[in-house]
Amino acid sequence: MATDIFDTRESQVRSYCMSWPAVFEKAEGPYQWSENGTKYLDFFSGAGALNYGHNHPELRDLVVEYVANSGVTHSMDMKSPAKRRFLETFERIILEPRNLDYKVMFPGPTGTNTVEAALKLARKVTGRQHILSFTNAFHGMTLGALSVTGNSMKRRGAGIPLTNSSKIPYDDYFDGDIPDFLWLEKVLEDSGSGVDKPAAVIVETVQGEGGLNTARMEWLRALSNLLKKHSILLIVDDVQAGCGRTGTFFSFEEAGIQPDIVCVSKSISGYGLAMALTLFKPELDVWEPGEHNGTFRGNNLAFVTAARALELFWADGTFQEELAGKIEALHTGMAKIVEHVKGSYIKGRGFLAGISFPDPDTAGKVAAEAYKRNMLVETSGPQDEVVKLMPALNIPDEDLQKGLAILEEAVLAATGQMGEPSRLRAPH
Repeated sequence: MATDIFDTRESQVRSYCMSWPAVFEKAEGPYQWSENGTKYLDFFSGAGALNYGHNHPELRDLVVEYVANSGVTHSMDMKSPAKRRFLETFERIILEPRNLDYKVMFPGPTGTNTVEAALKLARKVTGRQHILSFTNAFHGMTLGALSVTGNSMKRRGAGIPLTNSSKIPYDDYFDGDIPDFLWLEKVLEDSGSGVDKPAAVIVETVQGEGGLNTARMEWLRALSNLLKKHSILLIVDDVQAGCGRTGTFFSFEEAGIQPDIVCVSKSISGYGLAMALTLFKPELDVWEPGEHNGTFRGNNLAFVTAARALELFWADGTFQEELAGKIEALHTGMAKIVEHVKGSYIKGRGFLAGISFPDPDTAGKVAAEAYKRNMLVETSGPQDEVVKLMPALNIPDEDLQKGLAILEEAVLAATGQMGEPSRLRAPH
């Protein structure tokens, strides 16, 4: 096969295109088309940055209209009508109905930017340096975010020691054999433990990159209560699990907790545009002007689409109710698929879910077989042992069932069982 500019000029650091070599040219809803016209069903959704699918027509038209009318695109942290509309909409539709009183910070356009801001703020507020994070966590690729990330390959990329953080066991890390928080509670209460009190603990309610490990609601509540008792800040990284992916706008809502700091990015723009928020309780707003900044923290195109996406999907409970039905259908379909492979099981929550296989190599084979059938799914976990499913939250029911049928075929092919009849039927 002839080489092209991607092979000859682009760095080998690229990854997704190694598994999906198609050149994608168009996208709409839950589908992408390659430049040769092949249609792919997308259960990847930009790693969770496209919760409402590709090129939602109303959001697309807003972008075109805004640009055509010479709307300000880049504004640092200056005021603009687009920013005002987003802040007012976010307050009215998201914060006030949930009784959440958070200041909104625009730290820079990506998930790692909001994590960096959260860590800096926690240290500034408390005067303490240490941060605790969890086994198999992933929080980003810049140095601060890497210091609280568990993945050894990604940590090695830093090239320097990653300090001022420690890892503690995530929910069920010891298979339920050791009481949760036993170590943490003991050392916090023992003045002779030699462990410095941390500034904060950062946690994902579902570990998207770490293998779809899922924290129980009672575990999250216990963590929140323990940290309050010891005046330690709780940071929830909702970059991937937030914006509806687990069934509610914030992934921690069901637990009934109010984190001190919340990291939001990926789908907050509603359109796949770069945008991130760091939310924190008002008493934590101790920044000096410009103490944390970034050239691209004022993405007005993202403000425009974000405000309208909140109105379209979150102004009342209709969309969340529809999403609950789709989540049930996804998990019902996965339950049928795992029956094909002994020892496989469902992981995750909501539309951030997948299947773990006893042979770690199986997940990659399943993803490859899915790609052969024109479907995009990725893998997750320390050994890439989990097939990870992230359909668009508004995916039509027939496309959801089509994806489940393709996934079942891929599992059968990857495990040498293609002779078995499919239990899931894609609509014609």
